[in-house]
Amino acid sequence: MEYEDNIVLTKAEAFAIRIIKLYRYLQKEKDEKIMSKQLLRCGTSVGANLTESNDAISHAEFIAKTQIALKECSESLYWLKLLVQQNTSPKYNMSPLPLTARRFNTCLLQFLNRQKTTKPRDW
Repeated sequence: MEYEDNIVLTKAEAFAIRIIKLYRYLQKEKDEKIMSKQLLRCGTSVGANLTESNDAISHAEFIAKTQIALKECSESLYWLKLLVQQNTSPKYNMSPLPLTARRFNTCLLQFLNRQKTTKPRDW
């Protein structure tokens, strides 16, 4: 695994942890069940798919798993935007999370595009 891969996985893990904390808060303090559950699923799925991509048996599978991670990140951004628009809480400052998701989404897209144009590693 390359160093760059570690950075992407580390960012995915940090993103998932923030999503889990937000989910717990929304469940406990706001009794918000539907959107928070959707956000939890896609927000934690990003890192799971990236982890799976490292065990891919082909370059094509690696790209496919990474693309799924990108889609899950985009979906997370969608749910975050809805939650922010609902103004779920003045106590929990959610406004940085969509920005974080957008930045991570951009990072993941750049990583994916680089992987598509590089030579496949030996599978």
